[in-house]
Parts: sequence; C-alpha cells; structure tokens
Amino acid sequence: MIDALNAWWAQQLVLCDWAFTPHPLAVDAGAAEQRLLQLGITNRGELAEQLFHGLGAPAGSADRLLGALEWAALAGAAGWLEADQARNWAHHLTRRITSDYSDLRAWLADLRRALGARGWEVGADDRFIDACQALAKLETDGEGITWDALENALAELPAPASLWPQQPEAQSWRLCALFRPIIVYPASQSDWPEASEWLAHVWDVHDRDALIGVMLWLGAQGERQRWDIEARELLSMDNAQRMEWQRSVVEDSPYAPVLNKFVTQGEPLEWAAWDWLRIVELAWAGACCGLLSQEEADDLAGHAADLMSRRYHDWHAVLNAYGRGQSLFDGIDRRGKTPSERHQLLLHSAYSPWKRPPGELLDEPTRKASQTRIRQWRNTPHHWLLALASVREPDAMLRQIAPSAALPEEQRADAALYLQESLGLHADEGAHALARYWLPAQAHHLNQLAADAVHGVLPPSQSWFGQPTPEELKQRNAVKGVSRHAATIHMAEKFAFYLHMSLDSGLFDRAPLMEYASALRSCLCRFYPNAKRLLEAWFAWESCLPEPEHASLVNEIIWHIEDPGSLFHWLDWRPDAWREPGSRPTLSHFTAMSLVGPLNSAVWSEPQPESARECAEIREWVESHYHLSNAGDMQEFLTHMLESGDRQEYQINYAPYTLNTERLSAEIAILESGDCAEDERHHLLRLRRVRDNEDGCNEVDMAAWDIAQLVDLAIAARQLGWLDSAAFAKVLDRAYQLAADHYAGWQEYAMGMYAGFSFFMGETPERESFLAGFRQALVAWICGAPVLAGPWVSLDFPGNKPRHFAPLHIDTLPGDQRTLH
Repeated sequence: MIDALNAWWAQQLVLCDWAFTPHPLAVDAGAAEQRLLQLGITNRGELAEQLFHGLGAPAGSADRLLGALEWAALAGAAGWLEADQARNWAHHLTRRITSDYSDLRAWLADLRRALGARGWEVGADDRFIDACQALAKLETDGEGITWDALENALAELPAPASLWPQQPEAQSWRLCALFRPIIVYPASQSDWPEASEWLAHVWDVHDRDALIGVMLWLGAQGERQRWDIEARELLSMDNAQRMEWQRSVVEDSPYAPVLNKFVTQGEPLEWAAWDWLRIVELAWAGACCGLLSQEEADDLAGHAADLMSRRYHDWHAVLNAYGRGQSLFDGIDRRGKTPSERHQLLLHSAYSPWKRPPGELLDEPTRKASQTRIRQWRNTPHHWLLALASVREPDAMLRQIAPSAALPEEQRADAALYLQESLGLHADEGAHALARYWLPAQAHHLNQLAADAVHGVLPPSQSWFGQPTPEELKQRNAVKGVSRHAATIHMAEKFAFYLHMSLDSGLFDRAPLMEYASALRSCLCRFYPNAKRLLEAWFAWESCLPEPEHASLVNEIIWHIEDPGSLFHWLDWRPDAWREPGSRPTLSHFTAMSLVGPLNSAVWSEPQPESARECAEIREWVESHYHLSNAGDMQEFLTHMLESGDRQEYQINYAPYTLNTERLSAEIAILESGDCAEDERHHLLRLRRVRDNEDGCNEVDMAAWDIAQLVDLAIAARQLGWLDSAAFAKVLDRAYQLAADHYAGWQEYAMGMYAGFSFFMGETPERESFLAGFRQALVAWICGAPVLAGPWVSLDFPGNKPRHFAPLHIDTLPGDQRTLH
C-alpha cells in the first residue's frame, strides 16, 4: 500500500518538471538540496513554514498542494527530513487532494487554472501541459497508479501519523507555531541558520547568560507587569482622570492610549501570552544556535507552556491575549485587523499543531523537569532579595540569571547615595550594621495588636493627654482584619530592600551580606509555608499600614499574587536551620527598652555598637546634655539615675514646700525681687511649678522621667560601646524592676514621665510647643495610633500579669509565656 502511495506521489512530481522516477525520494541528495534553494527554501525552518501553509492552503489552491508534494520529496531526498517524515507529509497531502478533488481530471484542471492565474513560466508551460496529458493518458489506459487505485490504497491505510514531533518533551514546541512551525525535533542549526543574528538584532542578545536572563525576565515579569498594574489603577479612575493620566505619560509610554482604550471599552485586560509565547521562540533560537542544550531549551519552552496552561483554556484566548500585548507593545490597536492566514490555520486547520488544547501540552514528568530546572536557576538567597526588592524596584527582575554580576558605576553610586541619605549607612560601618534594620520586636508588636483586636480588646481611644485623630483610630482598628497573617513580612521586606541596595552599592564585603540573605530566607520560610501565604500577609499589612511618604505597593503585591510567573512562586522554599538576620530581644528586655517612651523613637531591636561616625554624634549629645565623656562617667550616672535621679532632687528641694505654702510664696518673692543667676532662675521656675502644681508635679510620681532617661542613656552607652551586652541587660532588668515598683500601668507611667519632663525642663521660649508635642506623642503611645508610634499597647507593663491574647502564629518574642518556642 505504501508503494501505491509513493508511486502516485512520484507520478505527480512529473508535473513539477521531474523525470519519471519509481520513487519520489530517489533523487540525488545534492541535486535535491540545490532545487530547494532554487525554490527559495533555504533551511528546514523555511521548509516547515512552506509545508504547513501548503497543506493548509484554502480550497482551489491545487498549485500549493502540488508544490508541497515536491518540497516533501526534495526534503526527504536531501536529508532535511527523515524518509518516514517526508512520506507522512505526502500521505497527508494526498488525502487532502483526494478529499478536494473527485478524480484526476478535476485535479489537473484546477492545477492548470491555478498556474494560469499565477502566470505561466516561459519554457515550462509546454512541459507542464505535456505532463498533464501524460498523466491523463496513464489514467485512461489504467496504467500506473490510477485515481481509483489511489483511493482504494488510502482507504486501506491507517490514518497518517501526526505531522508534529510526538516526544513528550517536544509538545511545548507547538506553541512556537505562532512564529515558526517546528516539524523536526531536536533542533539543529539547519532549522534556523540566522538564529544568532536574529537574537542580536531583535533582542540585543549576544551570549548564553543574556539569552537565559531575558527568558527568565519574560517568565517572571516581562512587559505585562507594568500594563497590568497601570490597568488596575485606571479602573479606579473616572474618564477625566484617565485622559489626564494618558496625557502625562504618553511621551514615555506610547502604549498609554491603547491601554486607556482597552480599559474604557471593557476589553479583557489580559496579555500575558505576549510575554510567555516569546519565551518559546527565544528558546528555539537558543537551541538552534547552540547557546542552549536541547534539554535546557525544552525546559524553558515547558515553563512557558506551564504558565500558559494556568491562564488560558483555549487557543482563541491565547491569540487574543497575544494580540492585545502586541497592540500595547506597538502602541497601535490591532484588534480590528483581519486575522492572518497563519492564525486561521492554527485555529481551524485539521492539520494544526494547536489541535491539542494548551492545557494538555505537558505530561507530568515533563512539567516537573521544567519546574525543577527553572527553580535551579533561581535557587540562591540572592533571588529572594530580588523578588522582595522587585516590588519596589521592578528592574531587579532583569538580573535573575546573574544577581551578583558587576553593575555599572552609576548604578552602584545611586545605591550608595540611597543608603547614605535614607538610612545614614556608610561604608565604614561594615556589613554588620545591616542588623540594626532587622526589627523582630516590631513584628511582635503588630502581631499582638492584631491578636488582641480580633478578640475585641483594643487599646484606649483616648487618654489624659488627648485622643488620636479619627483616621489614626481607623487605621489602628483595622489590624483586627489581619490577625491570621504574621507581620514579619512588613519589616522583612524593608530589610530585604536595604540589603539589596547594600549589595548593589559595592560598599561592603559580599559574604556577610549573603549570610543575611540566607538567614532572611530561613526566617520567611519559617513563618510562611509558601509564596501565596507570604504575599497575602504582605498585602494584608500593606493595606492596613500604608506609608504616607511612599506610594502604596498594594497593586504590585496583588500582581505577584495573581501572576503564576512571578518570581515569588519559583523561589527555593526551604527553611534550613532556624536563623534570623538579627538578634531577637526577649519580651522583658523589649518591654524595658520601651520604657524610653517618646523620649526617643520606638526601639524595635536591641542596640549594637555603632560606627565611629555615628558614635561621634551620640557622644556629642551625651556630653552636651549630660556632661558625660567616658564609660566610667556613664556607669556612674546610670547608677545615680537608678538610685536617686531627678526624683530625689524634687523630694529634697521642692516637696517640702508643698507642706508650707507661705514659705514657698516668700521664697518665690525673694527670687523675683532681685537679679537671678542661671541656677537661681531655674530654681525660681520650679518653685512656681510647685506653687501651681503644674501638670500634677506635686501629686504624680516622677520616677518615670528618671527611668526613661536611664533607658535612653543605656541605649546610647551600648551604641558607644561603653556597655557590653551583659551590662546593658542588667541595666534593662533594673529599669524594668524600678518601673514595676513605682507604677501599675502605662497610663500612670506616662503621667509620671510627662510631669517630670514638664517640671525639669529649662527655661525656653519653645516650652509650650515642646509640651504639646510630648503630649501628642504620649497619646500615640498610649492609644497605639499611629500603630507604629510605640509598643506600649502591645506590652504588659512591668510587673503586671499577662493580659494579652496569644497570636495565631509563632512570630513572637522569646519570653512570651503563652507561646511555645
């Protein structure tokens, strides 16, 4: 039967000016290749293109079907196709011909019509007519393979095999048919001899790393991320706002009018296929020019197929999405364009490689192999930094293949300037300085607030000093909705960004920075079981605690949650041994450090010795305010504050006056009657405050003022290196006990601190503004609004029994007796 098919195929080649031959593949290989080149088919990729379009030609295209029969024979003879492949193409073509034409007469007539419409070739026309007559005579005489004999042979033959490679790992290459059909697997240079030039010209890709890098970028971000996020933002605008946005960005974003049009007209906002389909073409180019092994190319194409299967259920959706992406990329709305012949063939031809749905291209072993390789390219702690930093700096996604590659000097300088201006971080501080930005106590505070809120226990909404604004209270109360999400990510993503910028700056040794990155990965894997949970937590806390000085990251986080290609979903998710980038203070020490209150900014981690630059500033403050110049002076003064402090001065020099108002009035009158030295002036001011009982100074225990100063100075001493870790801990323990001995809760402690601040303040015209600012700060600390003003509302006051509810997760501080660690 095969012989009958081959013989009929050979007969038809006479119409192509071939001599009668018993077998269509019996032509000399060199001559066959030369003939292909004369026909304009210069490589196997072009052959695949012509065969696909020839077989799928519309009705009445007999000339194209005959041409495809010749190309298949020439390719088989030249060795461009295996003999079985060439025969398979001929089998499909023959079945197509016999289904379109009832007999040889109709077939030859349509050939003459089609060739005549194209215009006869000089010298070939007579030979073609002679060949037609010769075949007609054979048919009439019943010689050779007649039309009836062919149809009988075809009826007895099994259906021809698929035209497309059938290996499981080759199925994802069907995606490439949008650009170039692939009929032979594996790839070779003859499939695309110009692949290297194409990569250089179209993609500016000249080496292996650049090629893999651009494919990883297309998978993880591509052009779609910017379009997706801007489309989401446009949805929240009215028409006037959209037009204003378009006017403001169109110069830098030529796609803006098209995107605006899509949003306004309710077009599906889906175009990821534009990124993912191009991965397949790039992978094929890499395999053809030798930049990728076939296995690597297979896995990259498989990755594209994997992503496509998660987003698209049919090929119409794929083509529509690709078309929208192309419209945005070109800045031209192409939706009304007449579908190309290629698109029509891919969607409707019986021979299309797209007959199999996109979701069925990969079997499970192929999918797993692809996923394993893609993760291998992204399995370093540095990729965690890239993922986290990319939410604030999307260009970080361009560096997936070599995160540690040298950066241009300008980029390094920008990173160094950011560290200096935003964080006060300089090269001479060393990599260990990054630990100060790891704030586990802040996460504990947020988790505790949320746990209490979900049980209906909220901090007070007003205090003796005033009350927060309605907006601040609304933000604070919103933590009830995020109690199931560990707050670690809220501070960890900022730490990751600082670490990312530190690596980019080149100011620090790389090894310790990468140790921080490894510890960060370990920590996040401990608190979040997968990317989805981490991103959902980030979204929850970002929504709850927006930063007024920065644009919201909510839309960016939503994008990473929803996009299956996002790097977050492809990270190496393993906790290793438990580590953190910085130390985690005990709950009691965090509470003790919080006794500093608004006298300083909230302390979210244990202080560490600072750099010489920072120490100079701290030393200047200590000397100017407390006249302390060395560790000995500091230790002595800390002891003084613990044992007596300013509270003793009040008890000795001012409290007695409260028992004898006449003597108090006389003392004030004497001082007011003459010129006062500076010390006498301070004494007079304090006497007046006693007389007026200003801010309750005669009724309130002002030990809190001493305790706050004590903790503030101990922190400074630790930063200066005047106290080691053990000595600092002892000071905190004594401060903790002192607070427990004097007060029952934070409200009373705040009143004592404020009374002390007011009473011992020196003469200054800014007194009222200082007091107003201090009251406002105390309101924030007592009411927990703003949420990150200070941690009093999440901590039990020293000496009190635990009253807070246990969070739903383990991100708490050691020493929290309600949680197992």
